Amino acid sequence: MADELEKVERETNTLWHGRFAEGPAEALMNMTVSLPFDQRLAPDDLRGSRAHVNMLEFVGLLTSDERVAILDALDVVEDELKRRQFEFVATDEDIHTAIERRVTEIAGDAGAKLHTGRSRNDQVALDLRLWVMRETRTVVARLHGLQTVLLRRAQECGDDEYVPGYTHLQRAQPVLLAHHLLAHVWALARDVERWQYVAKRCDVSPLGAGALAGSSLPIDPDHVAEALGFSYRFENSLDAVSDRDFVAEALFAAALAQVHLSRLGEEIVLWSSDEFGFIRLSDEFSTGSSMLPQKKNPDVAELARGKAGRLIGNLTGFLATLKGLPLSYNRDLQEDKEPLFDAVDTLTVTLLALTGLMDTVEFETNRMRAAADAETSSATDLAEYLVTQGTPFREAHAVVGALVRQSLERHIPLGELIAAEPRFDEDALALLAPGVAVKRRSSPGGGGPEPVAVQMQAACDLLSGEQEWLDQ
Repeated sequence: MADELEKVERETNTLWHGRFAEGPAEALMNMTVSLPFDQRLAPDDLRGSRAHVNMLEFVGLLTSDERVAILDALDVVEDELKRRQFEFVATDEDIHTAIERRVTEIAGDAGAKLHTGRSRNDQVALDLRLWVMRETRTVVARLHGLQTVLLRRAQECGDDEYVPGYTHLQRAQPVLLAHHLLAHVWALARDVERWQYVAKRCDVSPLGAGALAGSSLPIDPDHVAEALGFSYRFENSLDAVSDRDFVAEALFAAALAQVHLSRLGEEIVLWSSDEFGFIRLSDEFSTGSSMLPQKKNPDVAELARGKAGRLIGNLTGFLATLKGLPLSYNRDLQEDKEPLFDAVDTLTVTLLALTGLMDTVEFETNRMRAAADAETSSATDLAEYLVTQGTPFREAHAVVGALVRQSLERHIPLGELIAAEPRFDEDALALLAPGVAVKRRSSPGGGGPEPVAVQMQAACDLLSGEQEWLDQ
């Protein structure tokens, strides 16, 4: 009977019940509980707890037998969680208290020492840092996967496939299709760098800061930091438990990466339309209409575009949460997890879907070349031709602009006007021939064959370096 009463007491008391004569109201628990969404931190909490327990024995706060009993209990908890046999109770506010409660049930008095020298404040900060560092590798791997597909598709295009380059969504100059695809590779490369920086920003152990001021017990934060693979431990306990800069930076990295995916998605939407007709989507990565039998919709691309707003909202919302908080820990910081988890989940799912889409998309290269070969796409080349003949660029710009205007207004082919203009000769007229203009883009980083070949090698080197980072 006594054992049953003790079990009931454990299941109805919070870990902080000693200060209170009455139990928490249901409304309070409903508002403060984070267990429904922070269970994904369980592997990190178990890892941090093991390092903490080993440190407690190292400094003499646990006996060897107590350490073994707690570690064995943590192993049981890990197995129960993996098998989905872990039984949560009403007073489990979060995954951290749930694990501690269960360890105490299994290990008894030894388990009750698990939290020695530790607060949920530094415990949660540690777990979240470990989670972000772990998930950073997943995000970088997904970014790298999309880059790899884009690079491969660019290599497949070679020097013969080109497309109109656009400014203001108006045709401007032709570029190799490979050049266009590689532009997205470089944007994603900056996202990789930002996520690598997020991992570096997380690389500070906060465990040992306690609730806010450290501990009078002889704990050793450096021991824990080294055991967990951190490069540094905190310098200021107040800052350690309240710092969520790494969360804000992860949210920013996620939001900007999603913005880049939104831009790619927008191009897919445009290019797959009948008006452009530059690509054909595979059946696997497009959807139909419940009413219109003929439709083949680019929903993956549209959702990539639409979800950018959500990730931007996650960032701005969390920054608003942080802006008014005094030192040190405040419960407002519990609001860090849901936007962070949502942002990472959304980004990784989008990356996987867009990678599949770009891997299977078919390029309508004849349609692309026909659009890029419009006579007006060579206007800049004609102006630059006059520059090589000694004409100041601004004057050359005006001459060609006037000819383009006449062509459009009078419905006369630009080639006829060029042939009749004494400042041009047959060499200038040859600039209007299909495929000529794109091959003239020879400046470093430009859209012609020579600079794209250099860029292609640089992209290969870039992705090789990213893979080395992932393999570490």
